[in-house]
Amino acid sequence: MENIAKNIEKDLDEVRSLEDLERVRITYLGRKSFLSENLRLLGKMTPEERKEQGPKLQAIKEHITRTLDEKKYALEQTSFDWKKDALDISLPGKKSPIGHFHPITQTIREIEDIFISMGFDIADGPEIENEFYNFDALNFPKNHPARDMQDAYWLSEKNEKGEKLLPRTHTSSVQVRYMQENTPPFRIIIPGKIFRHEPTDASHEHTFHQFEALVVGDDVNVAHFKYIAQEFFSSFFDTAIEIRLRPSFFPFTEPSFEFDISCAVCEGKGCSVCKRTGWIEVGGAGMVNQEVFVLAGYKENFYRGFAWGFGVERLAMMKYKIDDIRLFHSGDLRFIRQF
Repeated sequence: MENIAKNIEKDLDEVRSLEDLERVRITYLGRKSFLSENLRLLGKMTPEERKEQGPKLQAIKEHITRTLDEKKYALEQTSFDWKKDALDISLPGKKSPIGHFHPITQTIREIEDIFISMGFDIADGPEIENEFYNFDALNFPKNHPARDMQDAYWLSEKNEKGEKLLPRTHTSSVQVRYMQENTPPFRIIIPGKIFRHEPTDASHEHTFHQFEALVVGDDVNVAHFKYIAQEFFSSFFDTAIEIRLRPSFFPFTEPSFEFDISCAVCEGKGCSVCKRTGWIEVGGAGMVNQEVFVLAGYKENFYRGFAWGFGVERLAMMKYKIDDIRLFHSGDLRFIRQF
């Protein structure tokens, strides 16, 4: 037994691989090894003999096990298995799966970059809004249908001032908030999520994103709006875009108009996307109503400005040929991974 510790050190010096180490392990710890045979003899010894020989045998076993483990660790640090560890640099690399921005976020950031390049600032406001900023400050009459439950989600709770609350129905609610804290001239964009009480189908959602633009100064006019809109859409769709205005009505603008853009798919020639008209309706716009300026604290007829808004999902659907708005919020990774 005394020679075992000396012999294993000598044998381990000659070990060059894990296979060699396994043969040494079997020699010293295997079922037919000298140590195992002596351990089995303990059962036939007297209590006095077991008391004397047992600790010695156990100490030898622990020493051998520890020595083998140390040698195995050293071999694993230096050994190289050509079949397992070899690297074939001619093979294509494995792409690690990583996350990326949602297509709506990507679209919003692209829109922001274009407007920032034209000198606009980005403004933000609360998604849970009070009745004043969502309707009153935008010149909505008290009996306007947009205030009904059919168009807005009203909350049962009120704020500390007792004002009625609702998830905002448009990003226009930020207009007066911004004007109350800033003096013209300024150019801002207001991206954000809005909520409408309406049925969901392939082209309508109760929760979607809107992009508001507001320009206020001393001599702002419709021509400025048309030029900025044309520059933006041409850059966003990476093709020349024309703008067409149609008379309309919004409580917070006067005059008001709906605006269309030439179809980016067929370049205005007519296709199924634009219903063969060559034009696609995008959103509403107009010159800011002077009543809105007064509610914001400005002197009446002192400033002029225009405001316009459009749906982010709608632009993304047009750009990426998406036929169902519900896909954006479906959580379907097959859809998300395409962007």
